[in-house]
Amino acid sequence: MENQIKQKLNRELNGSQQPLPIKIVQFGGGNFMRGFTDYVIDQLNKKTGFNAGIANVQPTQGGSVYKLEEQDNLYTLFTRGIRKGELVDEKQVISAIQKSINPYTHYDDFLALAKEEELEFIFSNTTETGIAYDDLENNYQGPHNNFPAKVTVLLYERFKHFNGAPDKGLRIIPCELIEDNAYALKDIILTYARLWDLKEEFVQWIEHYNYFHNTLVDRIVPGYPKDDVETYEDQLEYEDQMMVVSEAFLLFVIQDVQNLKERIPFDQINEQILVVDDIQPYRLRKVRILNGGHTLMLAPAILSGKETVKESIDNLFIGKFLKQTIFNEVNPTLGLDENELRDFAEDVFDRFKNPFIKHYLSSIALYFVSKFKVRILPSLLGYIEINQKLPLNLTFSLASLIRFYQGSYGERFLPLNDESAVVEKFKEIWSHNDYEKVAELSLSEISFWDTDLTHINGLKDAVTKALWEIDHHDMETAYHNFIQFYS
Repeated sequence: MENQIKQKLNRELNGSQQPLPIKIVQFGGGNFMRGFTDYVIDQLNKKTGFNAGIANVQPTQGGSVYKLEEQDNLYTLFTRGIRKGELVDEKQVISAIQKSINPYTHYDDFLALAKEEELEFIFSNTTETGIAYDDLENNYQGPHNNFPAKVTVLLYERFKHFNGAPDKGLRIIPCELIEDNAYALKDIILTYARLWDLKEEFVQWIEHYNYFHNTLVDRIVPGYPKDDVETYEDQLEYEDQMMVVSEAFLLFVIQDVQNLKERIPFDQINEQILVVDDIQPYRLRKVRILNGGHTLMLAPAILSGKETVKESIDNLFIGKFLKQTIFNEVNPTLGLDENELRDFAEDVFDRFKNPFIKHYLSSIALYFVSKFKVRILPSLLGYIEINQKLPLNLTFSLASLIRFYQGSYGERFLPLNDESAVVEKFKEIWSHNDYEKVAELSLSEISFWDTDLTHINGLKDAVTKALWEIDHHDMETAYHNFIQFYS
């Protein structure tokens, strides 16, 4: 197709002219939603006959839904990564979105969505700050800037149009990355309903006939490949200004309410979509294994001279260190099914090996201490409680963190990127030219850990030993000497 003028992607060109009924209103048509939710709905449509069209609502005044409208709400999704050890490099046109609406310029079109007979779901991703109350939105008249205010209006218009019919309530499935996201959204909707003096019958309709599903979502969607756009354009026979790149991994955990499984056949597509009574165990699993995996290998990897996650896990020493730590010291503390934990961990390792995503360790080092406290320290303490002994790999990881905050290693300066109070405290601690003193002061600093870790039997001595080894040998030798000493 080189030197040829390509036709803009459209439904006639794609052969997807048959309209789908609007079953879903979506707030947020950015990279994540197009690589995650819209992809899932598209798979359901094509593989299960779900027959659900999406109305995409622009969440902010500065949005650009017109770009999707210009190509009939179609776009190409490139899925690239590793799945079950195999390289994945696929592309497909996503056709689930039927219309995109800017409520700031076409408010009546937005309100008309409430009258859609087959409308059943609301999906959203308006960033972590989207689910928030705004006291400036003090009346019903729109258009509103606030996302929960928009949802309140949409629900009230539907309530009025269908006279509060029980079967016209909606299922609200937010994908924002906050805990209990659906409950938070519901609370704000009810606050606006009362602030705007809407009917009490409407409040009761919300309470009894609309269902709010908390979620946990996970997928890396880098979005439009602006740094390598020609490589992707060369794979297309048409022009696509809205193409999206996504990793292969996908996790969607949804809290079940009123038999959601009967409404959406998630189990009929080959994706990790779980409809469960309690999403907290899965949140814990993600924090301790995925996020924790990044954090526990960070200092050993950086001190070993590595720059990216893939480079680290591909390294024989760091890769083995990470896997041994997860399988032997982290997973046993979680109290979840061993096979599920193993499978999830293997998926995580595949993600870390993704050759299409360059994830720099320096970016993970942001607020390293607080991340370690939340993601790693509970595993370390849990292991001690269960086994009455130190987890040696997690202990070595902790010692490596302390060494990292010295600020340099050999001739290299290390990417310290933390609160100034943390950096200054470590600078003060490392002014002592004594490993035992450094270990004692670091472990006893309650502002770091919310507790005094010197109370843990043997931890100070172990960290002292690890610090000495790290400063007198390369990291791999230091680790093996440390393990051998305590074996």
